Amino acid sequence: MAKTPGAYTPMMAQFLALKEQHPDVLLLYRMGDFYETFFEDARVAAAELELTLTSRDGGPDGQRIPMAGVPHHALDNYLPRLIAKGYRVAICEQMEDPALAKGLVRREVVRVVTPGTILDTAMLREKQNNYLAAVSRGAKGFGLAYCDASTGEFATTELAGPEEVRRELERLGAVECLLPLDARALGWVPAPDRRLDPATLDEAWRAALPEGTYVTPRAPASFGLEAAQRALLTQFGVASLEGFGCAGLPLAIAAAGAIVAYLGDTQRAQLPLFSGLRTYADARCLVLDAATRKHLELTATARDGSFRGSLLHLLDRTRTAMGGRRLRGWLQAPLVDLAAIAARHDAVAELVGQPGLLRALGEALGGVRDIERLAGRVAAGTANGRELRALGESLAELPAVAALAVGTRAAPLAALHPAPEALVDLGNTIRATLVDTPPISVTEGGLIREGMAPEVDALRAGLGHDEAWLAAFEAEERGRTGIKSLKVGFTKAFGYYIEVTHANRALVPAEYQRKQTLVNCERFVTPALKAREVAILDGEQRLWRLEHELFAALRGRAADLVPLIQAVGGRLAELDALLSLAEVALARGYVRPVVNALPRLRVEGGRHPVVEALLPSGTFVPNDALLDAEADRLMILTGPNMAGKSTYMRQLALIVVLAQLGSFVPATMAEVGVVDRIFTRIGAVDDLATGQSTFMVEMNETANILRHATPRSLVLLDEIGRGTSTLDGLSIAWAVSEHLAAHVRARTIFATHYHELTGLALSQPGVRTCRVLVEETEDEVVFLRRVVPGGADRSYGIEVARLAGLPAAVVARARQVLGTLERNNRLAASLRKGLPAQDMPQAQLSLFEESAT
Repeated sequence: MAKTPGAYTPMMAQFLALKEQHPDVLLLYRMGDFYETFFEDARVAAAELELTLTSRDGGPDGQRIPMAGVPHHALDNYLPRLIAKGYRVAICEQMEDPALAKGLVRREVVRVVTPGTILDTAMLREKQNNYLAAVSRGAKGFGLAYCDASTGEFATTELAGPEEVRRELERLGAVECLLPLDARALGWVPAPDRRLDPATLDEAWRAALPEGTYVTPRAPASFGLEAAQRALLTQFGVASLEGFGCAGLPLAIAAAGAIVAYLGDTQRAQLPLFSGLRTYADARCLVLDAATRKHLELTATARDGSFRGSLLHLLDRTRTAMGGRRLRGWLQAPLVDLAAIAARHDAVAELVGQPGLLRALGEALGGVRDIERLAGRVAAGTANGRELRALGESLAELPAVAALAVGTRAAPLAALHPAPEALVDLGNTIRATLVDTPPISVTEGGLIREGMAPEVDALRAGLGHDEAWLAAFEAEERGRTGIKSLKVGFTKAFGYYIEVTHANRALVPAEYQRKQTLVNCERFVTPALKAREVAILDGEQRLWRLEHELFAALRGRAADLVPLIQAVGGRLAELDALLSLAEVALARGYVRPVVNALPRLRVEGGRHPVVEALLPSGTFVPNDALLDAEADRLMILTGPNMAGKSTYMRQLALIVVLAQLGSFVPATMAEVGVVDRIFTRIGAVDDLATGQSTFMVEMNETANILRHATPRSLVLLDEIGRGTSTLDGLSIAWAVSEHLAAHVRARTIFATHYHELTGLALSQPGVRTCRVLVEETEDEVVFLRRVVPGGADRSYGIEVARLAGLPAAVVARARQVLGTLERNNRLAASLRKGLPAQDMPQAQLSLFEESAT
């Protein structure tokens, strides 16, 4: 039931009016030193934050209203917990000094914090971007835009279908996604504890959104082309969008404009500053779908999702948070542009060739903080003294970095020289103006260094005299009254006081005025102390106001230079990522790959970067690989379980990823013809959420590969067809391999236990066979981990089962059954002779047909 503000006290009526404007958020209402919540919000906050649910007067007919609150200074502790649980939170502040207000204190919502609009660095993951995305939809496809409000990154594109949208949202890891939805028409009622149910969306939207996406419905009008264009033109202060490359992309404009409108609604005066809007094409980078990212364990392990054990964990030696984010972004979107790849390789090569320069640049970056996010805080006007000081110290490192970059040849390194004079001056001014360790609060003084502002020094000197007066007053009163334990103190609530224990109450002079009674003592005031209090507090307030004004002016000067700060921050982030790649290359013995446009992939002495790092030094067995568009475009790879087929395939994919992101690679030589997409189907599990079996998941992934792979793709398939009957599975595996070789013509490795597939090389051009070597003795099988030409004629599954600990009787019986099956299996013999293309057997052959006697 709606609450009528007029039936409540003025303060509760004010709260309800603000709540009506923000029905789908938790409203934190500032009251003195606390942020309070009321009504249903209080019940939610108390449950989620483990607060005591109390109540207060304020309702009609004396009704008590549920209430729960947190101290204002502890907001940074509680707010992240609410955001992590998926709540949107409105921060309502007192807009005037309660002591000066006439009647009810004016309050306003100054910002609404949502998962995608966080600016507070304490709430953000240091080395991960916090992306807010928006998706528009039209007759010709989708528009997608994303931003990181904390760093100023902003980009937009147009995509053909929902699959491309999903893949891009998965790559970004967007924490919040705006969609043009009439929420109430979907049956979604705004409330702080309710999320939009994806089941209410139509099929196209469901297909476009990764599982678990945090969806924020927005009025479809905010995605309208005219409104979006107007929002973008106003945001950037331009007359046309031509300079951003999106003028002819209406769906991209709609998505980007929706983001700007949303940030305006939620951030109010703290709107982030974007240096520009980047328009990009989906084909700009190596495409990696969610399954491939998971199989290759690029940023998290497949087993438990942990960072440790991933490729990024191995590569990340960055010194700064912004460098870590840049390296993560490179890994998630490797390049396809040869010039861009070469520029990064040139920089890594120069650093590897000059270890002294590498070390010196790393030491210089050690004093640099997260400039990108500090700039975002400055632009929003929320940077505190410590953050501004950190920015100043970071900018002070620019001359050292620039000096080291003099004479370098690679473009990313040469761009570091010279250091912008305006930023060097700003850094020096900040360090000279602010104390070494400023307080977090910017309104309670202690910010400005002594000697920087005469008026500040004069006010501080006056307060120093006041402190001396208070000490003298306390000593004088002790002597006059004979109360040796008498002391003078101060609280914000009661001001200055004279404290006397109850044991000395009889010695209290008559002129003392009682102010407060406590359990063990009483507090008093005198006219002299009261008069001095007025003078002290007045001087203190004037000092605090002056320090805040000076600080705000300094922060404003920094805000004027935010675009330049962001640009320099981006260059330093790139440098940090390159230093990390160079350090890993030196430490692990990586080499510079040859990257070209030829349809070839040739590796000598290739190694799996992560597996190699986990094994004792020198124990990983390297392997060669050759895939090209003609004679060797499809490799049938056979060999037993545990022999290393999956590792071999993954290492080849990771070498391609590393080469195209600009890294050196774990090999003695590598030639990488640019790959447009990598597809992997390595292992599968039941998808219980959608009722799909392992085999169905496998077939879905395989179908996706066959539909989307191109001659420039790299396809890695492992054990296709093993989830069904032997003949069905073998038939599917043969047909898939044949189609990839004859029609798709992608560079492919097909690992299989169906060693009958080696016969495909006899009938299909471009197919060759390889196997993983094993050494078999009378008692055991030794896995040599070497990939050599030729096909295996057995899978050694029984030997692997024996190693796993199956009872000896079971192993013996399995060998007996295998012997019988092999003697009677005519299918294997026929397939090893090869089959004409498109001429598979019309009738299944029985593996259990008894031989003639």
